Amino acid sequence: MARVAVVTGGTRGIGRAISETLKRDGFTVVANYAGNEEKARAFTDETGIPAYKFNVGDYDATQAACARIAEEVGPIDVLVNNAGITRDGTLMKMSYDDWTEVLRVNLGGCFNMAKACFPHMRDQKWGRIVNIGSINGQAGQYGQVNYAAAKSGIHGFTKALAQEGARAGITVNAIAPGYIDTEMVAAVPENVLEKIVAKIPVGRLGHAEEIARGVSFLASEDAGFVTGSTLSINGGQHMY
Repeated sequence: MARVAVVTGGTRGIGRAISETLKRDGFTVVANYAGNEEKARAFTDETGIPAYKFNVGDYDATQAACARIAEEVGPIDVLVNNAGITRDGTLMKMSYDDWTEVLRVNLGGCFNMAKACFPHMRDQKWGRIVNIGSINGQAGQYGQVNYAAAKSGIHGFTKALAQEGARAGITVNAIAPGYIDTEMVAAVPENVLEKIVAKIPVGRLGHAEEIARGVSFLASEDAGFVTGSTLSINGGQHMY
């Protein structure tokens, strides 16, 4: 029976590439989304991957949704924490709500999902958790104190949880993407984007599929001796 993999924020951008790649790898994949029902329906129609709507930043909703997935699809063996939001602004302009919402979803979502999935993984003595961090959580970024703090927190969360899961056969790793050619990056003004690319040694943006291939390895049987690690996929922009 195929292992069940859940990808949060799994219907668009990097998340979609991860969902499709894991399906090709033979996993039974479930994608999570928070808002855009039209795009989620199109995603399911195009890929055959079911999409469940819930906010990973809401603890109770997450527990209920994961229980529903376990009942309708199967217990969750692989968790990819990809869901995230931005509320950018300098500290002087950032509201308290902008700060807390990004922490609640981006970092709190990792806790909420892991809390729901860890017991089954521990009981069966096998599990894979892959958390999607960011180059901006490693290097920082002007106007993103909330996002950088949340993503940096993900890297610390990964190292700590890896120690808890190791003897139970659960690996916990992170991937820190650089700038990837997603819709969000495409919305950046062209002159700003040119400056970003100029700082990337390989001379281009990354592709979502390149992040997905990293997840594919970390979710595989072959990665059983890899845990507590952060894989930086950023074209050499930040060597950490």
